[in-house]
Amino acid sequence: MNIEEFKREVIEYSKTIGIDKIGFTSANMFEELKQRLITQKELGYQSGFEESDIEKRVAPIKLLPKASSIISIALAYPSKMKNAPKSTKEERRGIFCRASWGQDYHDVLRDRLNKLEMFLKEKVPDIQVKSMVDTGELSDRAVAERAGIGWSGKNCSVITHEFGSYVYLGEMITNFPFQPDTPMEDQCGSCTKCLDVCPTGALVQGGQLDSSKCIAFLTQTKGFLPEEYRTKIGNRIYGCDTCQTVCPVNKGKDFHLHPEMEPDPEIAKPKLKPILTISNRDFKEKFGHISGSWRGKKPLQRNAILALAHFKDTTAIDDLIKVMHEDSRPVIRGTAAWAIGKIGEVSAAHELQKAYEKEEDSQVKEEITKGLSFLLTKK
Repeated sequence: MNIEEFKREVIEYSKTIGIDKIGFTSANMFEELKQRLITQKELGYQSGFEESDIEKRVAPIKLLPKASSIISIALAYPSKMKNAPKSTKEERRGIFCRASWGQDYHDVLRDRLNKLEMFLKEKVPDIQVKSMVDTGELSDRAVAERAGIGWSGKNCSVITHEFGSYVYLGEMITNFPFQPDTPMEDQCGSCTKCLDVCPTGALVQGGQLDSSKCIAFLTQTKGFLPEEYRTKIGNRIYGCDTCQTVCPVNKGKDFHLHPEMEPDPEIAKPKLKPILTISNRDFKEKFGHISGSWRGKKPLQRNAILALAHFKDTTAIDDLIKVMHEDSRPVIRGTAAWAIGKIGEVSAAHELQKAYEKEEDSQVKEEITKGLSFLLTKK
């Protein structure tokens, strides 16, 4: 079989199944990445969601013993929402990041990778492959960068010429010796816009992220959000796009190439108050198909409470009081108490006092005390 000719066939086939970019690289060790990951671990910058075994993240041969090459794919997702609903004083809305619009991207990319696998196996019956998307061991970004899909930006995203950084990435390790493509040179230059506007300073320097400070990570945690970040969340329910929206390369980039990626405006930009008391069944029915639901409803409810505090939404006081008194989860009760204080409705002080008297959880009592202190300073 002519290897170059087969590579061209694979590229042509990829276009017919909705893969927007495809690149090829060797299955050699990712030496530079290994050093970066070791440094990240030493500095405590990891999120805890990634594969803990660094060797598996940098050595494709540990995942497929006869690994020879890796195919990297990219699918462009929309950056603008059609018919986006407006937030009003009576009905404030939150926002999911663009990477959580439409159907869960893990499912979309797996569909494309499965089709590509079938094509490869049809042409080369004894071929061995191992595919992964995001939650796999390899670093999607490191593979995509080496395969020439784009360059690794200062905002820690792979940036492509065609689609900017609004791309989902996936890869397939194979024992077939595809010829590698040329990695793309860094093209961020002296631009530091993403570093300058990061709400929490999580972008320590170009290409280095302290995940523990990143809003995208913080919105996925399940406990009490550290107080220094609560006012930084804004109305974000899940994820953060700031370092992408300010990127000059992303200006004007908006692609609607895949129907399953199109957002439902009422899901991508939902009303906040109904989220506070949504049932498990309704949550699964409404949000279960998007990637932002993977941690369950609790973090999203906590974030919705913080968003109501951000808006100082006095129309939500009764809802928050109900949650503070009745919710079984300390994080939700405590965050609601904090939010009531932040909104600043002095008449709610007696409800906070009532809650404090019956509350048994020490952390919740601490949050109620904070809420009361906010109100006392307003008197």
